[in-house]
Amino acid sequence: MAISADLYTTLRDDILNGTITSGSKLTEKVLCDKYGISRTPVREALQKLEIEGLVESIPNRGFFVLGLSKQDYLDMFTLRKVYEIQAITWAIERVTDEEFEELEELYEFMEFYTMKNDMAKMLVINMNFHQMIYTASHNRMLKNLLSSYQEMLKHAESPFANKSDDYLKQVFKEHSAIFEAFRKRDVDAGIAAMTIHMDNSKQRYLEHMK
Repeated sequence: MAISADLYTTLRDDILNGTITSGSKLTEKVLCDKYGISRTPVREALQKLEIEGLVESIPNRGFFVLGLSKQDYLDMFTLRKVYEIQAITWAIERVTDEEFEELEELYEFMEFYTMKNDMAKMLVINMNFHQMIYTASHNRMLKNLLSSYQEMLKHAESPFANKSDDYLKQVFKEHSAIFEAFRKRDVDAGIAAMTIHMDNSKQRYLEHMK
Protein backbone atom coordinates (compact mmCIF):
# COMPACT_ATOMS: atom_id res chain seq x y z
CA MET A 1 0.00 0.00 0.00
CA ALA A 2 2.85 2.38 0.84
CA ILE A 3 4.41 1.85 -2.60
CA SER A 4 1.15 2.63 -4.43
CA ALA A 5 0.58 5.67 -2.18
CA ASP A 6 4.06 7.00 -2.95
CA LEU A 7 3.57 6.44 -6.67
CA TYR A 8 0.15 8.08 -6.54
CA THR A 9 1.63 11.16 -4.85
CA THR A 10 4.45 11.37 -7.39
CA LEU A 11 2.14 11.02 -10.39
CA ARG A 12 -0.45 13.42 -8.95
CA ASP A 13 2.16 16.12 -8.35
CA ASP A 14 3.67 15.62 -11.80
CA ILE A 15 0.23 15.94 -13.40
CA LEU A 16 -0.71 19.03 -11.40
CA ASN A 17 2.57 20.87 -11.94
CA GLY A 18 2.54 20.05 -15.66
CA THR A 19 5.51 17.67 -15.74
CA ILE A 20 3.10 15.08 -17.15
CA THR A 21 0.95 16.95 -19.63
CA SER A 22 -2.75 16.57 -20.31
CA GLY A 23 -3.39 13.88 -22.92
CA SER A 24 -0.33 11.83 -22.00
CA LYS A 25 -0.80 8.07 -21.90
CA LEU A 26 0.17 6.23 -18.72
CA THR A 27 0.82 2.54 -19.29
CA GLU A 28 1.30 0.04 -16.51
CA LYS A 29 4.37 -1.51 -18.14
CA VAL A 30 6.16 1.81 -18.62
CA LEU A 31 5.46 2.85 -15.03
CA CYS A 32 6.56 -0.56 -13.71
CA ASP A 33 9.84 -0.32 -15.59
CA LYS A 34 10.43 3.33 -14.66
CA TYR A 35 9.86 2.87 -10.92
CA GLY A 36 10.97 -0.75 -10.62
CA ILE A 37 7.72 -1.97 -9.05
CA SER A 38 5.07 -4.57 -9.82
CA ARG A 39 1.79 -3.99 -11.64
CA THR A 40 -0.38 -4.12 -8.49
CA PRO A 41 0.79 -0.84 -6.88
CA VAL A 42 0.81 0.83 -10.31
CA ARG A 43 -2.78 -0.25 -10.93
CA GLU A 44 -3.82 0.96 -7.46
CA ALA A 45 -2.20 4.38 -8.02
CA LEU A 46 -3.85 4.79 -11.43
CA GLN A 47 -7.25 3.81 -10.04
CA LYS A 48 -6.94 6.41 -7.29
CA LEU A 49 -5.98 9.07 -9.83
CA GLU A 50 -9.03 8.09 -11.87
CA ILE A 51 -11.30 8.47 -8.83
CA GLU A 52 -9.93 11.99 -8.36
CA GLY A 53 -10.58 12.79 -12.01
CA LEU A 54 -6.94 13.33 -12.96
CA VAL A 55 -6.77 10.42 -15.39
CA GLU A 56 -9.30 8.57 -17.53
CA SER A 57 -9.35 4.87 -18.31
CA ILE A 58 -10.31 4.10 -21.90
CA PRO A 59 -11.12 0.41 -22.55
CA ASN A 60 -8.49 -1.39 -24.61
CA ARG A 61 -6.36 1.78 -24.78
CA GLY A 62 -5.16 2.49 -21.23
CA PHE A 63 -5.04 5.50 -18.92
CA PHE A 64 -4.84 9.05 -20.23
CA VAL A 65 -4.07 12.22 -18.26
CA LEU A 66 -6.92 14.71 -17.95
CA GLY A 67 -5.29 17.23 -15.64
CA LEU A 68 -7.30 20.12 -14.25
CA SER A 69 -8.82 23.03 -16.16
CA LYS A 70 -9.25 26.58 -14.91
CA GLN A 71 -12.91 25.78 -14.20
CA ASP A 72 -11.89 22.70 -12.21
CA TYR A 73 -9.70 24.88 -10.01
CA LEU A 74 -12.42 27.49 -9.57
CA ASP A 75 -14.88 24.78 -8.56
CA MET A 76 -12.36 23.44 -6.05
CA PHE A 77 -11.90 26.89 -4.53
CA THR A 78 -15.68 27.12 -4.14
CA LEU A 79 -15.99 23.68 -2.55
CA ARG A 80 -12.97 24.17 -0.34
CA LYS A 81 -14.50 27.36 1.05
CA VAL A 82 -17.59 25.46 2.19
CA TYR A 83 -15.57 22.75 3.91
CA GLU A 84 -13.01 25.15 5.42
CA ILE A 85 -15.84 27.09 7.05
CA GLN A 86 -17.22 23.89 8.53
CA ALA A 87 -13.76 22.86 9.68
CA ILE A 88 -13.07 26.11 11.49
CA THR A 89 -16.53 26.01 13.09
CA TRP A 90 -15.88 22.58 14.57
CA ALA A 91 -12.24 23.34 15.32
CA ILE A 92 -13.00 26.41 17.43
CA GLU A 93 -15.67 24.44 19.27
CA ARG A 94 -13.55 21.31 19.76
CA VAL A 95 -9.89 22.42 19.87
CA THR A 96 -7.93 21.06 22.82
CA ASP A 97 -5.40 23.09 24.78
CA GLU A 98 -2.56 21.10 23.21
CA GLU A 99 -3.91 21.67 19.69
CA PHE A 100 -4.29 25.40 20.33
CA GLU A 101 -0.68 25.56 21.52
CA GLU A 102 0.45 23.90 18.28
CA LEU A 103 -1.66 26.34 16.25
CA GLU A 104 -0.17 29.24 18.19
CA GLU A 105 3.35 27.97 17.51
CA LEU A 106 2.61 27.72 13.78
CA TYR A 107 1.18 31.22 13.83
CA GLU A 108 4.35 32.55 15.46
CA PHE A 109 6.45 30.79 12.81
CA MET A 110 4.23 32.35 10.16
CA GLU A 111 4.85 35.79 11.64
CA PHE A 112 8.61 35.17 11.77
CA TYR A 113 8.89 33.98 8.16
CA THR A 114 6.67 36.82 6.96
CA MET A 115 9.13 39.26 8.52
CA LYS A 116 11.99 37.33 6.88
CA ASN A 117 10.11 37.38 3.54
CA ASP A 118 10.77 33.65 3.24
CA MET A 119 8.24 32.49 0.66
CA ALA A 120 9.19 28.81 0.66
CA LYS A 121 8.90 28.46 4.43
CA MET A 122 5.65 30.44 4.48
CA LEU A 123 4.01 28.11 1.97
CA VAL A 124 4.86 25.11 4.14
CA ILE A 125 3.76 26.77 7.39
CA ASN A 126 0.57 27.94 5.71
CA MET A 127 -0.33 24.36 4.80
CA ASN A 128 0.56 23.12 8.29
CA PHE A 129 -1.58 25.85 9.88
CA HIS A 130 -4.62 24.68 7.91
CA GLN A 131 -3.78 21.05 8.68
CA MET A 132 -3.88 21.92 12.38
CA ILE A 133 -7.37 23.36 11.92
CA TYR A 134 -8.45 20.14 10.19
CA THR A 135 -7.01 18.11 13.06
CA ALA A 136 -8.75 20.29 15.66
CA SER A 137 -12.09 19.77 13.90
CA HIS A 138 -11.90 16.16 15.11
CA ASN A 139 -13.56 14.84 11.97
CA ARG A 140 -11.47 12.39 9.95
CA MET A 141 -13.58 12.52 6.79
CA LEU A 142 -13.46 16.32 6.67
CA LYS A 143 -9.72 16.32 7.31
CA ASN A 144 -9.07 13.84 4.49
CA LEU A 145 -11.26 15.77 2.07
CA LEU A 146 -9.68 19.12 2.83
CA SER A 147 -6.17 17.67 2.74
CA SER A 148 -6.88 16.43 -0.78
CA TYR A 149 -8.14 19.85 -1.90
CA GLN A 150 -5.17 21.52 -0.24
CA GLU A 151 -2.68 19.30 -2.05
CA MET A 152 -4.25 19.95 -5.44
CA LEU A 153 -4.79 23.67 -4.97
CA LYS A 154 -1.23 24.31 -3.84
CA HIS A 155 -0.24 23.92 -7.49
CA ALA A 156 -2.74 26.61 -8.44
CA GLU A 157 -1.69 28.95 -5.64
CA SER A 158 2.11 28.69 -5.79
CA PRO A 159 2.59 30.37 -9.23
CA PHE A 160 1.28 33.70 -7.95
CA ALA A 161 3.04 33.45 -4.63
CA ASN A 162 5.67 35.91 -5.81
CA LYS A 163 8.46 37.44 -3.77
CA SER A 164 6.62 40.66 -2.91
CA ASP A 165 6.26 41.71 0.69
CA ASP A 166 2.64 42.64 0.02
CA TYR A 167 1.65 39.07 -0.77
CA LEU A 168 3.13 37.64 2.42
CA LYS A 169 1.82 40.46 4.57
CA GLN A 170 -1.69 40.06 3.18
CA VAL A 171 -1.72 36.30 3.71
CA PHE A 172 -0.37 36.74 7.23
CA LYS A 173 -3.06 39.34 7.97
CA GLU A 174 -5.74 36.86 6.90
CA HIS A 175 -4.29 34.14 9.12
CA SER A 176 -3.97 36.60 12.00
CA ALA A 177 -7.75 37.10 11.93
CA ILE A 178 -8.25 33.33 11.90
CA PHE A 179 -5.89 32.83 14.84
CA GLU A 180 -7.50 35.65 16.80
CA ALA A 181 -10.88 33.92 16.42
CA PHE A 182 -9.34 30.77 17.92
CA ARG A 183 -7.78 32.76 20.74
CA LYS A 184 -11.17 34.25 21.62
CA ARG A 185 -13.02 30.98 20.87
CA ASP A 186 -15.32 33.07 18.63
CA VAL A 187 -16.95 30.84 16.00
CA ASP A 188 -18.64 33.72 14.15
CA ALA A 189 -15.34 35.60 13.88
CA GLY A 190 -13.67 32.40 12.67
CA ILE A 191 -16.26 31.91 9.95
CA ALA A 192 -15.90 35.54 8.85
CA ALA A 193 -12.09 35.34 8.80
CA MET A 194 -12.02 32.05 6.89
CA THR A 195 -14.57 33.35 4.38
CA ILE A 196 -12.36 36.36 3.65
CA HIS A 197 -9.27 34.17 3.37
CA MET A 198 -10.92 31.73 0.96
CA ASP A 199 -12.44 34.52 -1.16
CA ASN A 200 -9.08 36.27 -1.37
CA SER A 201 -7.30 33.03 -2.31
CA LYS A 202 -9.72 32.53 -5.17
CA GLN A 203 -9.36 36.15 -6.25
CA ARG A 204 -5.57 35.88 -6.28
CA TYR A 205 -5.88 32.85 -8.55
CA LEU A 206 -8.23 34.72 -10.90
CA GLU A 207 -5.89 37.71 -11.09
CA HIS A 208 -2.98 35.39 -11.86
CA MET A 209 -4.93 33.75 -14.68
CA LYS A 210 -5.82 37.02 -16.45
